[in-house]
Amino acid sequence: MNEALAPFYPWLKAFHIIAVIAWMAGMLYLPRLFVYHCEAAVGTPEYERFKLMERKLMRVIINPSMIAVWVLGLALAYTLNAWWETWFLLKLLLVLVLSGFHGMFSRWRRDFENGVNAKSQRFFRIVNEVPAVLMALIVILVVVKPF
Repeated sequence: MNEALAPFYPWLKAFHIIAVIAWMAGMLYLPRLFVYHCEAAVGTPEYERFKLMERKLMRVIINPSMIAVWVLGLALAYTLNAWWETWFLLKLLLVLVLSGFHGMFSRWRRDFENGVNAKSQRFFRIVNEVPAVLMALIVILVVVKPF
């Protein structure tokens, strides 16, 4: 363990977990909003309400929490000197994939914002499961460290 940050390790870990919970809450809720947004006709008050909900969710919860997850996670990796451990590298890869989905969710939110969504409810129902699967794999890697 890196001695300089060792006293802060419990705090880094606690705030990292809090940020992960917030990020995952948003990443699981946003595609569910997309499912219902598909039902609303462009320009209706309902459509506009979904746009507002999605924008606020992304800007107030999902984006800041993802940034916190990355900053705190990298600080934890530095503290633990975990850079070349297999479990950490796999976790890092899965977090990169999850971040990619974050980017796609952002793109799809903008599509709804511009009234040009071309995806179906079924598509968003399926996509809604991806963050949960990634989260489960990441937690297993961190807790069990099978590699």
